[in-house]
Amino acid sequence: MTDKRKIRIFDTTLRDGEQSPGASMNLNEKMEVAQALVALGVDIIEAGFPIASQGDFEAVREISKTIRGSTICGLARCNDDDIDRAWEAVQHAERARIHVFLATSAIHREFKLRMTPEEIVKRAVAGVKRAAGYCDDVEFSPEDAARTEHDFLCEVVEAAIAAGATTVNIPDTVGYATPARMGETIRVLRDRVPNIDEAVISVHCHNDLGMAVANSLASVENGAGQVECTINGIGERAGNCSLEEIVMAIRTRADFYQCQTGINTKRLVPTSRLVASVTGIQVQRNKAIVGRNAFAHEAGIHQHGMLKERTTYEIMRPEDVGFSRTELVLGKHSGRAALNDRVKALGFHLSDEQVAKVLSEFKKLADKKKDIYDGDLVALVEQELHGVREEDWKLVSFEASSGTDRVPRARLTLRRGDEQFTEELTTGDGPIDAAFSVIEKITGRELMCKDFEARSATIGRDAQGEAVVDIEHGGVMYRGRGVSTDTVEATIKATLNAVNQISNS
Repeated sequence: MTDKRKIRIFDTTLRDGEQSPGASMNLNEKMEVAQALVALGVDIIEAGFPIASQGDFEAVREISKTIRGSTICGLARCNDDDIDRAWEAVQHAERARIHVFLATSAIHREFKLRMTPEEIVKRAVAGVKRAAGYCDDVEFSPEDAARTEHDFLCEVVEAAIAAGATTVNIPDTVGYATPARMGETIRVLRDRVPNIDEAVISVHCHNDLGMAVANSLASVENGAGQVECTINGIGERAGNCSLEEIVMAIRTRADFYQCQTGINTKRLVPTSRLVASVTGIQVQRNKAIVGRNAFAHEAGIHQHGMLKERTTYEIMRPEDVGFSRTELVLGKHSGRAALNDRVKALGFHLSDEQVAKVLSEFKKLADKKKDIYDGDLVALVEQELHGVREEDWKLVSFEASSGTDRVPRARLTLRRGDEQFTEELTTGDGPIDAAFSVIEKITGRELMCKDFEARSATIGRDAQGEAVVDIEHGGVMYRGRGVSTDTVEATIKATLNAVNQISNS
């Protein structure tokens, strides 16, 4: 049995991905992402466009000097200055590549370049030859190839390979292609370019119509040996082909595509989170592979199937992409099987009758609350087993302050039943942190804040703020909410709301 065909993964997060509005990275951030890409197993890292700015040049140069394990690539237009600058930036790499590009479609020839087809071929050949004079690894991209006439595209590609291009990249620059058209284009190149076997065929698909991954897969199916992509699919306009999606599609459907990549898929989620953190472009919850909901199930039918046999509703294992486990989300669509499974995981053993009663109360709660936490479920179970123990902490008054060169201070008075308790602490990173510490001291609870969010609950200058805190206590998660026109007060109320859930569990 022969080994599966290897598909090279060319990551352009640091070049095309950084062109996303608001996604610029500084040198340290680029270095961190580059190291993560090596750990991920990326074959080629397009580190930037060296002539675009001094900062871009320095980033590509430093990555080339420091990063080992992947080919480092610099982008250049087909002109001498660009190519010289690209080589100056990547020359120290363990393995260096120069990537030159020139538009070829009729609309670009006429309106952007104002060049004839003959001039385009001449310029492309000159650019590739100059790059090949610096290094053996040269990639050529006929920009907007997906909208270029097949006859002319074949002519340009043949000339570029003859001039020294070892990779020819076929970009769908504006995301206009369809899978059938991309597949046909790759087939045409393989059938009609006589020296095509001397170069690797690559594809670079944009996502303007939401088909970047589908177009890339169609290209792989028809003989492409390299896919250009970005982490989380970030990039110009609607973004690029998503690395995590193309990799997992090839892995999960290896039976169909009959190929493989060298990606360490367990690094997909950590790398996704790093790029999201560095760029500020957060991943949507329902994003394929790396979204928070990618391996989460709420529907009762799905949860019941999952508990019987995982593959009924999951075609991949969460552990294989970097998640710790499948999440059976408890909500109004959940059923008895998922509820009972979670109750057992929390350490409770209920009779069928008790499960039915808890499920009934759970459904009522789920109609009121969007998210059901372990603490909510524990409270329902304890109520069924022992009844609710009243021990409500209420805020009587508070003072909190901080400022430049001043240690934050918080003074709180809380009431429980007929008793009042007052404490003051000068500590923390701000008034909210100080108030949190005071609550811990008064209530005697050891609390770990896992998440905190403050947002406007209404509109206008006097809008009420809603604070939401996720608190871990004793290995169980509790979510508290509080509302006030004062953000600090809203946070105190939210924390006390969580503490009261702990008290009643």
